[in-house]
Order: sequence, then C-alpha cells, then structure tokens
Amino acid sequence: MLLKRKIAFIGAGNMAGAILEGLLHAGAATKDEVWATDTRPDRLEELRAAHGIHVGKSNAEAVRWADVVVLATKPQVFDRVLPEVADAISLETLLISIAAGVPVSAIEGRMPEGMRVVRTMPNMPALVDAGATAIAPGAHATDEDLAVAQKIFSSVGITEVMEEYLLDAATGLSGSGPAYIFLVIEALSDAGVKVGLRRDQAQRLAAQTVLGSAKLLIETGAHPGQLKDQVTSPGGTAIAGLHTLEAGGLRTTLIDAVEAATNRAAVLGAEAKEKLSRDR
Repeated sequence: MLLKRKIAFIGAGNMAGAILEGLLHAGAATKDEVWATDTRPDRLEELRAAHGIHVGKSNAEAVRWADVVVLATKPQVFDRVLPEVADAISLETLLISIAAGVPVSAIEGRMPEGMRVVRTMPNMPALVDAGATAIAPGAHATDEDLAVAQKIFSSVGITEVMEEYLLDAATGLSGSGPAYIFLVIEALSDAGVKVGLRRDQAQRLAAQTVLGSAKLLIETGAHPGQLKDQVTSPGGTAIAGLHTLEAGGLRTTLIDAVEAATNRAAVLGAEAKEKLSRDR
C-alpha cells in the first residue's frame, strides 16, 4: 500500500539504503517519491543506478521537496546538519530520526516551534528485511505520524511503538542485541569445531539453529521456556548442555549485558543533548 508521500533521506549510509530499498520492494513508495542526500558522490550514484531514485548533495533542496524527512546521518554531524534542515523544513513535514542516542527534545530544540518529530531505533538486521525498530513520538507527533513511521520501518522488519524513555532499553536489547547473537553464533561455531565439525559446517549449523529457533518462537507465539522444554528430554543431551550454560551464568550475563548497554545509551543520549544545546 502506497504511503503517497515524498520521503527524503538525509544521509545515505547502509541503514538508509536498507530502509529505502525496503520501501520500494514493499510497494510503499515509488522511485519518484524517494530522495537521498549524501556527501559521497559514489554512494549517491550507486543508489541512483540501483533504484532510480532522486539523489543529490543539497540537504535543503531535498527537505523542501519532501513530505517526510528521515534524518539518517551519524550523530556526530547532527550539529552541522540540523541547521540546514531547520532552515528549509515546513511544519507540514514529518521529521523522523534514526540517529542513535539523540533525544527528541534535542532535535525539537533546533527545529521550528511545533515541529512533528518521531524518533526511531532500528537495528542492523534491517539490512536483510529482518529488523526490529522501536518508535517513539515527540511532543507534537500525531497518531497519523506514528502510522507513517510504522509503515516505513515495517518494510524492513517489525516495529514497536513506545514512550521515548524506553528507547534506551530498546537500544540495549534490540539495537545492541545483534552483537550478542553474533557472539553466541561464533561461540557455537567454535564449539562445533572443537567437537569435530569443519568450520563452514559449524557456522552454517549454528546460524541456522539461531534463525530457526527465532522463527519457531515468533510463529508459534509460545513462551521460550515452553519451547526449551520441548527440546529437553529426560537424561538427554539438551539438559546436559543447559546445565552447563546455567552453571556458567549465561542467563545472568545476557541480562547484565542488556542493562550495561541500556545505561551506556542513556549516557550517550545525555551527552548528545548537551552538545546540541551548547551548539545552538
């Protein structure tokens, strides 16, 4: 279903590229409704050649053209990009940020009064249409704005709408989570090699096991503990392995990792807000 909105991506890195590609493949936007800007001519030419979208270096031109502006630049250059956007944007335009750690209030403070802002936290699997995106409305965002944001990010995975104070938690879980899972897959692969499998066999089996387990959980809607019990037979191999994992504190370690990442996200958000306030 078409959004029937012109969408400009300010910044054309991997995440922006994944989202715009998802929009086009899902039929939510046409190539004539998407514009991307970047400082790298080779990246813009790559996107133009692959998708036929509008591209250019002028952020102001793209912002004036768009109905929806997606801020997809690195947080480190926000202080340079936001004034360009603010000077060109209309209050009729929806502003969506995918910048990690930059609070809505810091963005709203640099925009015209009453600007409708939605902050999002997508994650790396959006690159393969399997992302998880947390979405939080700003002070002036409407239900329709949230619906538009959900439509955009649903093209590359699932979405969850929440209050902004929970975005740090989403960052600690789903934003940073792929790194935890890659480590688990690497460890399982190493274990497979230790017990005699070839490296390529071990890695494929480990990765597919994680993928299949996640798919089974999502499609059945069952509690993970219930599915774990279905794999675990009396005196069998799975319970022996689970005993070792529990003895090693895997559950506690993962909980601590999410908490540590959440706390770090809060610190980075406070620093970003202070920097943007100072640079006004």
